[in-house]
Amino acid sequence: MLIRVDTASDVPLFEQLSASIRQGVLEGRLSTNERLPSARELAESLGINMHTVLRAYQELRDEGFIELRRGRGAIVSDVSHSYEALTTAVTALVSEARTHNISLSALTALIREEYR
Repeated sequence: MLIRVDTASDVPLFEQLSASIRQGVLEGRLSTNERLPSARELAESLGINMHTVLRAYQELRDEGFIELRRGRGAIVSDVSHSYEALTTAVTALVSEARTHNISLSALTALIREEYR
């Protein structure tokens, strides 16, 4: 799997990394039980700090996307059943927002408010 981060972006590196892996899982580019690179390997390949990778992995673990297993590393969890309907709903929501020229920041604010 190809993972890229933009060091010039305002988005923190760990968020970029977790978003990339999350998207890979949801789009099926990462399979259930697939082993992700170790934090050290991924950090070296991306030229970032290992603790940044660990933070992204911990976030993904907390969200249920991966399992962290001592001695085996990060393993992709089976989340397809949990996110299938949500992915469809989000796609429709974004499409509707674009139809009404609602900006990403406004849509995000609406979602945050509703989520509370």
